[in-house]
Amino acid sequence: MIGQQSRPMVEVLAVASGKGGTGKTTSTLALGMALSEEYDVTVVDADTGMANLLFHAGLADVETTLHDVLAADAPVEAAIYDRFGMGVVPCGTSLAGFRDADPTRLRDVVADLAADTDVLLLDSAAALGSRAAVLPIVLADRVVVVLQPTIPSLSDGLKVQEYAKTYDSAVAGILFNRVRDDEAIEDIADKAARYFEGPTLATVPESDAARAARRAGEPLLAHAPNAPAADAFREAAAAIDVAAGESGPVADRFRSAVIPDQP
Repeated sequence: MIGQQSRPMVEVLAVASGKGGTGKTTSTLALGMALSEEYDVTVVDADTGMANLLFHAGLADVETTLHDVLAADAPVEAAIYDRFGMGVVPCGTSLAGFRDADPTRLRDVVADLAADTDVLLLDSAAALGSRAAVLPIVLADRVVVVLQPTIPSLSDGLKVQEYAKTYDSAVAGILFNRVRDDEAIEDIADKAARYFEGPTLATVPESDAARAARRAGEPLLAHAPNAPAADAFREAAAAIDVAAGESGPVADRFRSAVIPDQP
């Protein structure tokens, strides 16, 4: 993709949660669409074991995915699709594709993409059970932690922060998603403010529109741009101050990133 900014810049943000069910993929695409109003954005489904971003973005029938790139069967350019104002790199869902993919090649994928985009969003795995799942967090400049307003979700999010800090990735902020009770979140939000290093970017309400968007194969901001949840995601994106980095040195850093040990 051709960057919309006049100066070379790139920042890689991992969107992670430490558990399933938080709406991480919905959040990744919503943040991507909101940020694409100002920046050139590429979204990558880095959950190589349980990919589902392709369903959210209407790409279920595409031939080339990140699995093919990680298996060295295709260049990354062949797996980039122009959707909803963003570049989207979906991952496949087959067991054979997962078996043949080398997750360590994600370093080169990120480095190649960093040369031609402003913001790179990595939709991370739901759980941190393998080094393939942790690698997007390691590669990111910063991490957006998606939480539900519960103590278990908070605990899982803190594990994400611990891994990020271990590998010198910062926390861009936390995003409360699928919030049903504004009063119930207050105590959790206070705890999160004490334990997380980044700010609270936004509180996104539970949304029938988000579920309908998933069924339609569209990101929330495309399917229901005026929904309260869509407004909250725009608020979160506006709170992320995208940092500028020279694409060449940034790409070199990704290619030489340390492969994490098994969690």
